[in-house]
Amino acid sequence: MILSILFAGLGQLYNRRFMKGFTFIIVELAFIVTLLESINYGLWGLRTLGTIPGVDHSIRLLVFGVLSLIGVFFALSLYIYNVVDARNQARKIQNGWKPMGFRESMRTFYDHAFPYLMTFPGLVLMIFVVIFPLLFSVLLAFTNYNLYNSPPRNLVDWVGFENFVNLATVPIWQDTFVSVFSWTIVWTVVATTLQIGLGLFLALLVNDPRIKFKKLIRTILILPWAVPAFVTILIFSAMFNDDFGAINKDIIMPLFGGDGLPWLSDPFYARVAIIMVQTWLGFPFIFALFTGVLQSISKDWYEAADVDGGSRFQKFRHITLPHVMFATAPLLIMQYAQNFNNFNVIYLFNEGGPPVRGQNAGGTDILISWVYKLTFDTNNYSMAAAISIIMGLFVSGFAFYQFRRTRSFKEEGEI
Repeated sequence: MILSILFAGLGQLYNRRFMKGFTFIIVELAFIVTLLESINYGLWGLRTLGTIPGVDHSIRLLVFGVLSLIGVFFALSLYIYNVVDARNQARKIQNGWKPMGFRESMRTFYDHAFPYLMTFPGLVLMIFVVIFPLLFSVLLAFTNYNLYNSPPRNLVDWVGFENFVNLATVPIWQDTFVSVFSWTIVWTVVATTLQIGLGLFLALLVNDPRIKFKKLIRTILILPWAVPAFVTILIFSAMFNDDFGAINKDIIMPLFGGDGLPWLSDPFYARVAIIMVQTWLGFPFIFALFTGVLQSISKDWYEAADVDGGSRFQKFRHITLPHVMFATAPLLIMQYAQNFNNFNVIYLFNEGGPPVRGQNAGGTDILISWVYKLTFDTNNYSMAAAISIIMGLFVSGFAFYQFRRTRSFKEEGEI
């Protein structure tokens, strides 16, 4: 173990594990020769974000710094594994174990390490597709990267928790964040609950044995799901137009008179409209999901309830609803998480409008669409990253808590 601490692989050579020892030696030499200088430069850039305006590019240095952190993590993991492996091998040798031959070592390696070798490319891909952007966004939230601090002309500086403090203390940020966050919660709960409730009601209705033409009705109710969502949203956006939309011109004005309702110019009516649009978009999937679950419930349960004199409501409460929720609870939780970050319907319907006085977000903007505007319209990247962290923590905490309360993460023997 001491030899492996001094230089990776020496402990394995001392234990007569020559192939593993030479592998560790080659890996450490390659790291020292090819990556040590680059990682040192990346860590310097991560610490300083550059020192010379116009020469040092702070964001590029931040990218190199994140890559350096990932490289250091891999290097430390291999180094620790090398030390632990040497210690374990030494203990086995002290207990009378003899090193295996080359063929036997290769066979044992294949039996135990093959699954890890097959999953390693996926792990590397996940690191650079998921973890790297996540780390970059998290670090960006602690800088002052915006339109006025953009490299290479200007340097970006570390500002700590200043962006989070501004969200809580600066009036325009505070008012906008509270308003947008509150509407995001209302939007998520109301829109998702309505689409789930409508889907469940229609599934129960179609599953009733007294209903005729079930196949035709199911086909019609699934049709909104078959149409691309962005096409449906754009059509509804035109239908809800204040001036020439069919909702005002052909329905409200002929029946009630007046000029119709300000669907796109008043925040309240715009929110009502967008909730109705999401309910229309979301209920077909819930309907199809519940239909399959309802057909899998044994009729013996209902027959036993009839014998005991159970009412329709009692059968729904004690038989239908528990079976449906047991089978679909994780998917329903994902519906809430998905609508919390449902950017498409918000942006395509009216781009988050209408404008609200005293705020830098629109009346129907949710957190994700507000982050989009901060990033691409005002180039306030650091504040957008700070809000993204809050969003991620909120959604992750909610999903983790709900999943732990369901049986979706329990092993079969624990249920």
